[in-house]
Amino acid sequence: MALQALLELQSSNQSQGTPPNTTSCAGVPEAWEALHRVLPTVIITICIFGLLGNILVLSLLLLPRQRLKVAEIYLAHLAASDLMFVLGLPFWAENIWNRFNWPFGAPLCRVVNGVIKAHLFISIFLVVAISQDRYRVLVHPMASWGRRRRWQAQATCLLIWVAGGLLSTPTFLLRSIKAIPDLNVSACVLLFPHEAWHFVRMVELNVLGFLLPLAAIFFFNYHILASLRRREEVSRSWCGGPKGGRTTALIFTLVAAFLVCWAPYHFFAFLEFLFHVQAIQGCCWEEITDLGLQLANFFAFTNSCLNPVIYVFVGHLFRAKDNAVVRVMVPLLLAGLCCLLPVSQETDASNHDYKYKCR
Repeated sequence: MALQALLELQSSNQSQGTPPNTTSCAGVPEAWEALHRVLPTVIITICIFGLLGNILVLSLLLLPRQRLKVAEIYLAHLAASDLMFVLGLPFWAENIWNRFNWPFGAPLCRVVNGVIKAHLFISIFLVVAISQDRYRVLVHPMASWGRRRRWQAQATCLLIWVAGGLLSTPTFLLRSIKAIPDLNVSACVLLFPHEAWHFVRMVELNVLGFLLPLAAIFFFNYHILASLRRREEVSRSWCGGPKGGRTTALIFTLVAAFLVCWAPYHFFAFLEFLFHVQAIQGCCWEEITDLGLQLANFFAFTNSCLNPVIYVFVGHLFRAKDNAVVRVMVPLLLAGLCCLLPVSQETDASNHDYKYKCR
């Protein structure tokens, strides 16, 4: 295909020694021009708000110096993973400004993409762990009473990070810089040593990284909601009103946000695999897959901004104990946001230098 998507969705065919589909189908150059202009700004915006939001979450969790609850341990690791992810986004913003001519060298090509790939697995595995913890507490409260241990949650998170690192190892090893003369760029691409790797990557990405975790999330949340409905019926008969509405809303928000953000990415990733093995062919499918992958990446990126809102503010997981931290951190983060964004702009017309002031 013509351009490299952000999350390891293009590679070169080393067995043939030529870059894949370096000629682009005619018909949508305006769409690509618009993407080149808009996407870097979108990426930087996501990076800024994701950075501030996840720093705030980690501050709320860690600054009070209190022992974290089991659920808070998972949330802290999720925020750390999101923070690690958004720190790599400016590299891709610059990459798109350069029309996919990677300017940072081979080591950062491997590291940035490896971190992005590791985050893909770590984030969904942590969502599964959070759902499983809520399942034990709400569906089997008596069986889980006294058995939820902080060290078990820490060990689970450690295993998740190790699994994410192992599953992203091919990216750290196989990403490299490749010259594509037809596009006049040196792109950061995934160089597979054999055609069979494309099938392995599809199974790893779509099955291990989405379908199986999604099945587990649905299983846990279905039983959680069923348990909450039963409790609401008991509450109506004894107390005259429903209970657990906020928890139910949080669960629905969690699953819905994850699906909205990640399902398009995995759908177009699977289409890309079908196109590569020529199960689907033609310029129409090529352009749909290329453009769809680019847009789907940014739906996935926004999940790192939404997680702080969903898990902390929508769920009301932190209350009075964090008021002091909020009073200190929010002004600092707002000041940082003010200095990061171009609030006012002065232009020197003679040399086109831009200076930004924070009011």
